[in-house]
Amino acid sequence: MARLCFDYGHGGQDSGACYKGRKESNDVLSLGKSVAAEVRQHGITVDETRTSDTTVSLGERSNFENRNTYDYFISFHRNAFKPEKARGAETYTYLSARIKAKALAGKIQAGLVSIGFVNRGVKTANYHVLRETRCPAVLIEMGFIDSTNDNNLFDVKRNEIIREIAKAILSQLGIGYKENKSNEATPQQKQQAASGQTGMSTFF
Repeated sequence: MARLCFDYGHGGQDSGACYKGRKESNDVLSLGKSVAAEVRQHGITVDETRTSDTTVSLGERSNFENRNTYDYFISFHRNAFKPEKARGAETYTYLSARIKAKALAGKIQAGLVSIGFVNRGVKTANYHVLRETRCPAVLIEMGFIDSTNDNNLFDVKRNEIIREIAKAILSQLGIGYKENKSNEATPQQKQQAASGQTGMSTFF
């Protein structure tokens, strides 16, 4: 069965990009672990470079991947530029990425765009975690943390983001996606949404 390495950017002393008290390190850890849980329900092994708010250097991240054989390495991040001046999702591969990495990046990017993120495209970069890892690697920028619009998407459509990234990964592995019932709204919640009551944004 397939084995993946998930990397949640920053952590510990390195909060990554921050905006109005919001930390990139927290966002990517929380959402990335949920994607890992979703993928594991399909029988996939997922190892993680960190599982809590701890400091992990770039070298430690690539060394972690190098110690085992993985099908894919996926690094989770959120972008930043100037407050409220940029928005959208983008997915990166290494400069000389393999065909498999480019294919996975394209599927993940398409999934994020389908949710409502502005399409900033699949790009290449000389990032350490893309260059120094041995397996096909991608790095996801899940919207701009200094964009109110992107933060709303990240929060309101959290379950959809989890589902689309998981579906993209499973599709690349040739595995059909099975809906996680725990992510679905209850009949009562669906009724509340239909009547215009609040509290359903997490599910739709």
